[in-house]
Formats: sequence, structure tokens, C-alpha cells
Amino acid sequence: MSKKYAIGVDYGTQSGRAVLVDLSNGHELADHVTPYRHHVMDETLPSGRKLEYDWALQHPQDYIEVLENSIPAVMKATGIAAEDVIGLGIDFTACTMLPINEQGSPLCFAPQHVDNPHAWVKLWKHHAAQPEADAINEIAAARGEKWLARYGGKISSEWMLAKVWQTLDEAPEIYEEADQFVEATDWVIGQMTGNIVRNSCTAGYKAIWHKQDGYPSEEFLSALDPRLAKLTSTKLRGDVVPLGTKAGELTAQMAAKIGLSAGTAIAVGNVDAHAAVPAVGVVTPGKLVMSMGTSICHLILGDTEREVEGMCGVVEDGIVPGYFGYEAGQSAVGDIFEWFVEESVPAYAYREAEQAGEHIHEYLTRRANELVPGQSGLLALDWWNGNRSVLVDTNLTGTMIGMTLLTKPWEMYRALLEATAFGTRKIVDAFHSNGVKVEELYACGGLPQKNKLLMQIYADVTNREIKIAASKQTPALGAAMFGAVAAGAAKGGYDNVVDAAANMARVREETFKPIAENVAVYEKLYAEYNQLHDYYGRGDNDVMKRLKAIKEQVN
Repeated sequence: MSKKYAIGVDYGTQSGRAVLVDLSNGHELADHVTPYRHHVMDETLPSGRKLEYDWALQHPQDYIEVLENSIPAVMKATGIAAEDVIGLGIDFTACTMLPINEQGSPLCFAPQHVDNPHAWVKLWKHHAAQPEADAINEIAAARGEKWLARYGGKISSEWMLAKVWQTLDEAPEIYEEADQFVEATDWVIGQMTGNIVRNSCTAGYKAIWHKQDGYPSEEFLSALDPRLAKLTSTKLRGDVVPLGTKAGELTAQMAAKIGLSAGTAIAVGNVDAHAAVPAVGVVTPGKLVMSMGTSICHLILGDTEREVEGMCGVVEDGIVPGYFGYEAGQSAVGDIFEWFVEESVPAYAYREAEQAGEHIHEYLTRRANELVPGQSGLLALDWWNGNRSVLVDTNLTGTMIGMTLLTKPWEMYRALLEATAFGTRKIVDAFHSNGVKVEELYACGGLPQKNKLLMQIYADVTNREIKIAASKQTPALGAAMFGAVAAGAAKGGYDNVVDAAANMARVREETFKPIAENVAVYEKLYAEYNQLHDYYGRGDNDVMKRLKAIKEQVN
């Protein structure tokens, strides 16, 4: 039997990437990136219509172009025969959702809707549905809805229900015309197979679906708005199936466009961070996986369903079938470092970096590494894009204290690195103290590959060893694994993701271990972070929200 392969396609915020993987050992033989032509639409639509504050949209055609460009590219680069690629899986940012008509076509493709923002894809970081999210949380709490605790007590404005309700509130004609609201990951799979299948990961974490209880009741939805009463049986209808399930087979029409064989097994969609968990070999409880990039998603498996403050969800079969998958997250990490270098670093630092032949991030990291913990006298809160866990509040903002006339940019940079580590520590402590044990940490994504100082700070702040993914494309590797599971062992794939992980997952030999003297100082700094966190985040001082309100009034 000839060697068999799978393709994983990882859909990020700015681009999509295809990776071709050897199923015998998980080696990535080729990868190719397709940037989204329309990027993130957060200021204007393609028509030129101006968007309001906190909007973040995308163009669904960009997702198809990833398949049409990147899959032929990895096939050409390897020379592998199409019939030897037995499965394909994808992962996606979430909740990234769109309204579609009965034919499965996005409403934004219709000429009469091109100028309506609600007809387009609402990206995961679309935050304009915060009023709806606030109302969902208030009404759910008042009614004692038991599902609320599974999401840390608050539903996010980033999730399906808030985004759907915003559409109904602001564009009822789009709501009425939509045959379904679907996750982009399920829509792309539908484009390949010809039918929409909802996956247990996005449905569970982003659409309040539960394996035993289903969606929230009609009574609750009607309490939000009588027009929403039948939402889940109509516009969110369809079976919800576990990860690794075969969604269908590649249609002849799509096969011709992307250079694979018609009939290739296509796995149901997945979320980017969640796909990364088996890709680092984590298929049992006690191991927290940090998918680190522009933001961080924290994922851990458990044997039972427990309540943890601020978690983004606990979903049976949500990450690895057979376990409860827990998720928490930080809504800005790499984005904060990027903001700092783009908006706050002085010209002399850029000149020195250039003279040293370093990228500005490398320069700042090197200078920050010359400091010891506590040396700068700075402390920051990592809320530049709100707080996802444990406070679940997008209206919080960033702050840094301790600055003087002598403060240097690399000191500020280090304080921001440390702030994101403290945010992760807060999440680790929340899980651990609520009976979801966190024994060790795993890190994957762009940041761990690039920044050793950052990973050492995380090890020191959490006082835990951190293992690093060997793959640079961990979510895509995980997506390929699920593609192999969709194909099954009889075709040369695997019958479950545990078997796939045993053969395909890899971590680096190098790990990051806590340094005792650093741990001691960070314990003191973390205590200060905690005080600031609760002071600004739990209602003692709502200055951040008052400032935001003034800003909105004067703009």
C-alpha cells in the first residue's frame, strides 16, 4: 500500500494556510499561505460604506481562494498523487459566522445586500454585539438558566447568539432572508461536500449547544425576543456531530478546482486552537495547551463537567471525543506587542535595531532579556482588547503603572510580556482551584517559536514546565489528523484521534522550566497584578468604562 497523506487547512485572521502531512509520522511535507485579499474589514465595506466602531467583517470568497491557491501549491511542491491524499480537515477562528440562503450562498453575494454590513461574515473579533450579549447575560441570570455556568457565568459578544440577535435588531430583513446562520468553518466544509454539517466544537463553545440538553430553550429565546423563539430549530437547525466525523466527500466540481480526487474524505470543521490540542499529543487530562498568537486560547481536558469562573465553555466531545474540553482565553497577546511596536516605540530604538541587524521585536526582546524580574518597576494589565477570561468583559482596557521619566521602551515591552503571563496565570489558577488539575503546560502557535524570553516568563509566572510544539503549523496538523480520522484506518488513516496523535504528534526536546529566584519575584508582582485586576475589573473602579462612554459621546 502506498504512503498516505492528509491536508490540514488553517484559517486565521489574516490568511489561510494549507499543510500536507505524512500520516505515518506527522511530518509536514509542504505548506502554503494565501493572504485574504479583503483582509479584516473593520472600517469600510468593499462598497465603501463606513462601518461603525467595534465591527470586524470578512469576505467569504477569500476563504475559497485559500483552497484554490494553497492546496494546488502544496500538491505541486510535493509531487504527491491526488489519490494518495485520503483526507482533508480544516480549522477556523471562531465564532466567525455568516448568513446564507437556501442554496448555501452567503447573503453578501446578493447584489441587493452588498451594502448591508449584516450580510457579511462577522469575524470572531466583531464586538459590536456587546449590548445583545449584556442582555443575554442579564436575562439568563435572572431566569436561572443552568447553561450559563458552563460558560463561566457570561456569554461573549463574540459568540453566535449575540451576533445573530444583533442582526435581528439592526437588520431584520437580513435575519428573515437568512435560511441559516452558520460558522464559517461549517460553511467552507459545505462548499467542499455540498452539504452543511454542524460540528460539536463550534456548536458547543460558541452557540450554547450541549450534548445532553441541546440549545437553550424556546422559552429563553422568546424572553430575549419573541422573534428568536424558533431560532435553533430553523436558522441553527441540523445535527451536531463530534469532531473527526466525516462530513462528506469532496465533490467533483470542487475537486477539479483544488487538484484533489473527488470522493476524498472531508472531516467536519473545527476551531483553530482546539485542533492544536491533539497535534501536541495531548489526549488526556491535566495538560493545559496554550495556542499563542494574536490572542491565546487555553484548552484542557477533564473527566467531568465542572464550573470554572470565566471559562469560555466546557463541552463534551468539544476537543477530543470522550472527554470534556475546557476553554478559556485572552483576547489580546501578540496583538498587544504588535500595537506597542507600531504605536509606541521611539525612532531611536528602530535605528539601534537596524544598526544591529535586528527586527524591532528581536531588539526589544534582547534588551528586555537584560533585565531581571521587577527591575523596571512597571506593571501592566493586559486588556488592550478587553478581557476574555476570567472577567468576560470586552469593555475593559489596558493600563500600565510605574512609569517615570527614565522608563525605557524595552522595559515597557517586558512589562507587556509579563502582563500576558499574569493573565494566563489567572486562568491556570481558576482551573486548578476548581478541580480541573493543571499539571503541565504546552505551547503552540507563532509566539512560542519566536520568543524564548516570553516562554521563560510564562514558566516563571505559572511555576510550571512548558513544552513547545515541534510543528510550526499545529492547528493545521491537528486538522489533518481529523481528516485522517474521517478517512478511517481501512483507507490508510486512523479510526480515532488518539491513535492519530500517537503517531503524528510531536513536541520539541527543549522545554522551559521555572527559575526559582524569578518565581519568587513574580509571586510578588502577581499579587499586585491581582489587586489591580480586581480593582478595575470587578467594579471597584469603573473608570475604564466611564472613559469609553465619554469617548463614544464625543466621537
